[in-house]
Amino acid sequence: MNLQWILISLLFFTSAIAETFKNLDSHPKFPCKPPHFSSYPFCNVSLSIRQRALSLVSFLTLPEKIGQLSNTAASVPRLGIPPYEWWSESLHGIADNGPGVSFNGSVSSATSFPQVIVSAASFNRTLWYEIGSAVAVEGRAMYNAGQAGLTFWAPNINVFRDPRWGRGQETPGEDPKVVSEYGVEFVRGFQERRKTKVLKRRFGDDDDGDAHDDDDGGDDGKLMLSACCKHFTAYDLEKWGNFTRYDFNAVVTEQDMEDTYQPPFQSCIRDGKASCLMCSYNAVNGVPACAQEDLLQKARAEWGFKGYITSDCDAVATIFEYQGYTKSPEEAVADAIKAGVDINCGTYMLRNTRSAIEKGMVSEEQVDQALVNLFAVQLRLGLFDGDPRDGHYAKLGSNDICSSGHRNLALEAARQGIVLLKNDHKLLPLNKNRVSSLAIIGPMANNISNMGGTYTGKPCQQKTLFTELLNYVKKTSYASGCSDVSCGSGTGFGEAIAIAKGADFVIVVAGLDLSQETEDRDRFSLSLPGKQKDLVSSVAAVSKKPVILVLTGGGPVDVTFAKTDPRIGSIIWIGYPGETGGQALAEIIFGDFNPGGRLPMTWYPESFTEVAMSDMHMRADSSRGYPGRTYRFYTGPQVYEFGIGLSYTRFDYKIISAPSRLSLLKLLPQHSHKKLLLQNGDEVIRYLELDDLGVNSCESLRFNVRFSVTNTGETDGSHVLMLFSRMPPVLSGVPKKQLIGFDRVHVRSNEMIETVFVIDPCKQLSVANDAGKRVIPLGVHVLFLGDSQHSLSLEF
Repeated sequence: MNLQWILISLLFFTSAIAETFKNLDSHPKFPCKPPHFSSYPFCNVSLSIRQRALSLVSFLTLPEKIGQLSNTAASVPRLGIPPYEWWSESLHGIADNGPGVSFNGSVSSATSFPQVIVSAASFNRTLWYEIGSAVAVEGRAMYNAGQAGLTFWAPNINVFRDPRWGRGQETPGEDPKVVSEYGVEFVRGFQERRKTKVLKRRFGDDDDGDAHDDDDGGDDGKLMLSACCKHFTAYDLEKWGNFTRYDFNAVVTEQDMEDTYQPPFQSCIRDGKASCLMCSYNAVNGVPACAQEDLLQKARAEWGFKGYITSDCDAVATIFEYQGYTKSPEEAVADAIKAGVDINCGTYMLRNTRSAIEKGMVSEEQVDQALVNLFAVQLRLGLFDGDPRDGHYAKLGSNDICSSGHRNLALEAARQGIVLLKNDHKLLPLNKNRVSSLAIIGPMANNISNMGGTYTGKPCQQKTLFTELLNYVKKTSYASGCSDVSCGSGTGFGEAIAIAKGADFVIVVAGLDLSQETEDRDRFSLSLPGKQKDLVSSVAAVSKKPVILVLTGGGPVDVTFAKTDPRIGSIIWIGYPGETGGQALAEIIFGDFNPGGRLPMTWYPESFTEVAMSDMHMRADSSRGYPGRTYRFYTGPQVYEFGIGLSYTRFDYKIISAPSRLSLLKLLPQHSHKKLLLQNGDEVIRYLELDDLGVNSCESLRFNVRFSVTNTGETDGSHVLMLFSRMPPVLSGVPKKQLIGFDRVHVRSNEMIETVFVIDPCKQLSVANDAGKRVIPLGVHVLFLGDSQHSLSLEF
């Protein structure tokens, strides 16, 4: 965008906001306020949501309609409709990145949960749901205080494809199944209407017996808050080389689109029932994401999406300004509206829609449909049902924010998400009664500013890692070693080495912060920043005992030197652990909590940076020296593999029962088309296309894999079970292995428990072919859980 366009946008946006807040003060703060504004049909709660939305739109003039097409929607004073701010943020706690949230008022902070990549490392669906629920309670409470909206733009469910991506920390990792299930659980917890009394019990807060106890039964589409699945789609590049997220064209094969990029969005909408979808900045195969009519309409027609579609901020502008896809701003707006975008974050639609209508590029009726989608969500949120102070969640207030229950949940999320990567000779846990002195080294060890990662609001009671470790060993000294995480100089090494020499044990905190990876900033290297590696090695060389290396940051780091150095006894990844992360780390180091997190992403060596970040292919291609991406397809060396994570105890598995063969004959209707290929001169069917199968036919073929888990060590612990499959290579692009089931269980010392995975072959044992069609390969599928394997033959 040129400077003149930016200045015009800022002036217009500032004017719009000023007018909005002027109207907010001079008109009712909620619609349908009696006695003057409650008689409209759209205020009649006995009508359906769609009837009310259509009625509302029918009352609006064209200028009033256009005024709704921005995240800062204008008021309609003559109808008693106040302005509304659609843009609020809640990635891992309520955050003030968007204008919808403010901490200037009766609420000055909110619970800061671990960054998403850390919570994902817990592999705990229940935890993900509870986090969504807790964030929703605080969001509703802040709305009641006038400090937040009801529509939040989270979760980020893009697959963490490239380790350099600055926003990979915001995602649940690299596996489409994990990302999908995280999105479903978070959205369900966030959106579902529930009794406030039940909420108080769930999070361990005192119940005064006076909370609202009414419930709508969940059948009328009502929402507690609105969640938004973003960024649709194939978005995972910020700024790398000559590419930026605004002008990047993601060239994606049909095969990769079907089994990597799209599954999280399909699940978030179909299973999570998300009420918002956000289209991304980038283009996909030459068409800007916010102009991708086929993809956006597929969400409604095939996935059952019932909600509104928003652009990322100024993503409608990028269609013309950066992508050059259209010849004018009006054409860009028209293409977005016709594709299915209902609201523009920014002012581009406000400024260009009327001209687009006058030029015949888009019709007023198409704008009406966008408004129906928008108002339907507001109606489901209860915004037109009368005074919200008398509503379903009216009693949620400041006491429900930063509550003890929520902080305990944040602590549990950090505990479960922290990953122990190395523990030679059982260096950890330390015995606090036998540690007389401790040295803490590293610029992040005594700095709380970036402990939450991106989209962090104002934490309730954040403490540094150093402060929390001090609670265990009073004689604890600190030296930063480097002035900041960039570590451009070794001038501080001397002090760090001096305190390391005099301490019983040394903990070095190294890794990344938001100066290295964040929105609009990708990494170019996978090594520790600056001279951090030299700092770690220098300290390890003088320490009395092997040092404990703690790694911060959301993206993978090549720490091969530390992995192989015997002077570095333990490595712990804490990511961005949120406001209670210091306590969680201290508890793990001193054995009050047994770590059980697993890496949700592959850690690559520095040599991986030779691979172009702009290459969107998932599958390896030896003909051009391309190693592929993620544990499913990557063929190169690894620093740490997906799913790795150590414990202070040992777990053994045994598969107790699972079918050894499964006939798929009854899945295929007599009249369907059969894929026949020649093999050894005989006609054989090598795979079945799911599109050829009968409706719901796979439900009859679900089967159980039952197994036992035994804790053979001396320490109780929670453990992540990961069931993988390796399918027969009967078509090109089959994954090396694929996660088909996961669960987190708690097993006491010397205890054995039994558990089960329910497998749907159409979902877990299928893959996309090169035409982007889901197929079930026939032949022997190997299921494995740790060292325990089982062969399952799928036959036709």
